[in-house]
Amino acid sequence: MPKYLTIWHDNPSAPWPLDPTAVMQINEMCIAAIDKDLKSGRILECGWFADGTSGYVISTGEDAKAVFTNTFASFPWFEFEVYEVLDYETGKAISRQVMKAQAEQMAATKR
Repeated sequence: MPKYLTIWHDNPSAPWPLDPTAVMQINEMCIAAIDKDLKSGRILECGWFADGTSGYVISTGEDAKAVFTNTFASFPWFEFEVYEVLDYETGKAISRQVMKAQAEQMAATKR
């Protein structure tokens, strides 16, 4: 199953309420959604960066469509950068395969 790293940022252009109680309600709604996804296993890890306005999520999903659906549900409050992640062993194998093919191609052109 694909794994995704999502970097999230508070959207300063979002219609954030000025009332602290209303902001707290939005925050609690987001926390409840994250707790649910952590419990179900869809989110593997979630955290905040020290700036207090951004953080990350590591999740699994069937495809980019499912990840888009989940991130878009938080629009307009947050902005996202989503990256599909390959595990180390897969990345290592692919990089070696590509470099070997490039070296062979370069050697063939020098003959």
